[in-house]
Parts: sequence; structure tokens; C-alpha cells
Amino acid sequence: MMLKLYNTLTRKKENFKPIKAGTASLYGCGPTVYWYQHIGNMRRYIFEDILRRTLLFNNLKVKHVINITDVGHLTSDADEGEDKMMKAIKREKLPPTSESLLKVARKYEDSFLDDARKLNIQSPDKWARATEHIKDMINLIKKIEKNGYTYKTKVGLIFDTSKSKDYTKLAKLKLEDMKAGSRVEVDPERKNPSDFALWITNQPKHIMQWDSPWGRGFPGWHIECSAMSSKYLGDQFDIHTGGEEHIPIHHTNEIAQSEAACGKHPWVKYWLHMRWLVLKEGKMSKSEGKVFTISELEKKGYDPLDFRYLCLLTHYRKRLLFSLESLDSAKKTYDRLKNIILELKTKKDSKKSKNTYEKDFLESVNDDLNTSKALSVLWAVLRDSKLGSKEKLELAYEFDKVLGLSLKELKEDKIPKEIKEIAEKRQKARTEKDWPTSDKLRDEISSKGYEIKDLKEGYLINKK
Repeated sequence: MMLKLYNTLTRKKENFKPIKAGTASLYGCGPTVYWYQHIGNMRRYIFEDILRRTLLFNNLKVKHVINITDVGHLTSDADEGEDKMMKAIKREKLPPTSESLLKVARKYEDSFLDDARKLNIQSPDKWARATEHIKDMINLIKKIEKNGYTYKTKVGLIFDTSKSKDYTKLAKLKLEDMKAGSRVEVDPERKNPSDFALWITNQPKHIMQWDSPWGRGFPGWHIECSAMSSKYLGDQFDIHTGGEEHIPIHHTNEIAQSEAACGKHPWVKYWLHMRWLVLKEGKMSKSEGKVFTISELEKKGYDPLDFRYLCLLTHYRKRLLFSLESLDSAKKTYDRLKNIILELKTKKDSKKSKNTYEKDFLESVNDDLNTSKALSVLWAVLRDSKLGSKEKLELAYEFDKVLGLSLKELKEDKIPKEIKEIAEKRQKARTEKDWPTSDKLRDEISSKGYEIKDLKEGYLINKK
């Protein structure tokens, strides 16, 4: 079955046909590293990881880039407010220097990368930091200016959206509905309220500034993604991902400036957007203080992969209503899955049966990354009495190349000698059908932080 992806640009599922046969080029909007990433942010990178793994599963080579925003992202997408990195320096009570900014950026970048590793998110070919690509941004802006899409105001160099063909084609909104009055208030010289800054020169107190043909300043937020994606993936590439919040402004502006610079239409063939993870109170938001981080979940006793399993249960184009109760349910199911895999590893049954599971799994993930259906195929394999343990493991490991639940790497917890001795006594009691003693010893094992599961042959001990 051919891989089908839902393209935000056309609002329909399309067969994936890469520009270069056999290779998929993929760019994802990465984090602004001014604070810890919350689990809503991390859900997006899990989605992108599933996409990358699915492309690889379809025997495609993948060239993958994710940016790290460490300058230029103002607190409003409409070119106003304070740079989020400068806001972080104040919060951390550091001196207003470029060294402080980079110190903060690396701190939260390291935290993000650590969370990504815990969630078994594969690294892209390139993590591209904005501050390391300023020359690339300036060069791209020069192309846009040369092609006649810019004008100057007191704010800096501005992109003229009226010259962009089909400016609203991604958001599918009327231009008048996209006009932000606040943009005009910030810069009354702008020709159109939807126009945006490519290079900002009117903020002398901004810590990070560079010389440019338009004066000393710093890049607008949108230009970094266009510059870095074109540097590593070319003037036209296959897939661009992000969150639903990126559609009306950030990704719309990326398309406008990139097509103005390179003349390729479409600049990106497939746009994939993940919907928000939400709480009962609404969208998870750092600015509103309504957040959970991976570290906070760990402190509550959850494995980060419990959260990954929860994300797999909901399609990326559906909002995920998060609660600790839903995470508890996912944890129990994932724990059961791990125990089954560990039990299968102890067996040597190698019987085989004809089945369609590989085909069913591929059809599931190739149907716009339907991970919940893919999980149901995995569980069908594990429940199938006609399959031997070896074949079940082989299929589970194969499917996990996409699911990313670290099933092959699972090992039994290192069990203390004391617990093993109690377990052996309990096994002896069970053999002798001394059920009261067996139950008492099971409770003793539980009181010491372990749980024991009886198998057809022997038992399995895990730490709680």
C-alpha cells in the first residue's frame, strides 16, 4: 500500500511521491529554547518521529532537519513584544549579555534533547540553531529584496504580502480575516496589516544583533526556517511539519518569503500539522502556567514512554485531551505489553502460521500515520494462539521500528537476592499447593516494591 498523508495545503489525503525518488526530505519547526518544553510540545516531536520512522519503514532514505530557535522569536507572532530569549534572561536574573542568552539557550536546548531521548525520539540529520545561520538568513533576504518583495519602515525590512501570489493558500482564510490590527499599531508605515518583518532594526536594547545591509539588527522569526530548510534540503522539498498554531501566521509567511526567494511553487509539497494536546481547562500553555513537563511526569512515577504510548492512541490530527487518569490507563496497558514481551523472551516456541499482520500494520501506518490502528494490529499478534513466541517477538520488533516503544531493548529489572529468595519460596509453596503461604509471600514481595507474575513455566518479577 502506498503511503498516504493528509496535506494541509490541499485539505485531503494524498499519495506521498517524493521529489527525488527513494528519498524523503523533511523539515520540522523546532523549539524556542527559552523554557522547558511541556508535554504538548513533546507530542509534536513524537508525531514527527512517527512520520520519520514510517518513511524509513517504507524503505525511503530520509533527510531530516529540525531547527532550534535561540533568537528572534518575539512574544507575539505579529512582530511585537519582547524576544522570548531576552524574557528568559530576566526570569533567570542573569546580566543582559549575549553570553547570558547563549547560556540560557543551551540550558533549555539540553533539557529538550534529554526529553527527546527519554521519549525515544530519533535525532534528525541536523539540529539547526538559528544563531549559527544568520548569514544564511541575510543571503535569503537579499534574494527576496532583489525580487521586489520588500520595503523599509522604522521597524526594519518588511515583506510585502500583497505581492505574494495566493498568500492565504495554506490557512484557507480571507486576507481580511488574517489582518492583525496590532501589527499596524506597532508599525503604522506598513502597507498591509498582514505584512511582516524580515529583519528588525528598531530595538537597540536587543542583546543579539548583527550587521546587515539594512542596518544592525536581528532576523524576524519566520525567516530562520526558510533559510535553514533551503540550506540543507534545497529550494524545494517534500514535507514540512508543525503544530496547528503555525498555520495562519508562521507557515503562511514561510511559504510567502520562500516562494518569493526561490520561485518554486509549491515550495513544499506536503504540509502536516498536529493538533493540540489540551487539558480540561483548554490548551496547554507555558504563558498561562498550565503545563506538565516530562520531568514532572517522571517525578509522579511515570516512564516517559508511558506518555509516548498515550500519544500513539490518538491520531495526530485529533486533539488529545490529557489527564493523569488517561496517562494511568496508558501506563497500565504499556506495562502489560512490556510484561508480555518479557514473557515471550523466556520461551522457545518457534511454530509459525500464515497471517496478514505485516500487511495490516503497513496499511495502518501508511493511512496517514494511524498509530492507534497499528497498535491494535500489534495486540492482535500477541493474542494469536496460532503464532509461536518467536514469531510474535519478530513481528513486535518489526512493528516497533515505527512505534518506538523500545520493546527489543526491554530487560527484566535487576532483582535483589532477597526478593529472588522469597520468590523461590513462593514457587515451592505453589508447587505444593500451599495457597495461603503463596499469597503471604506475594504480599511480602509487593510490600518491598516488586510485583510477581505467574507464567506457565515459572514467574516474572518486575519493579513497581
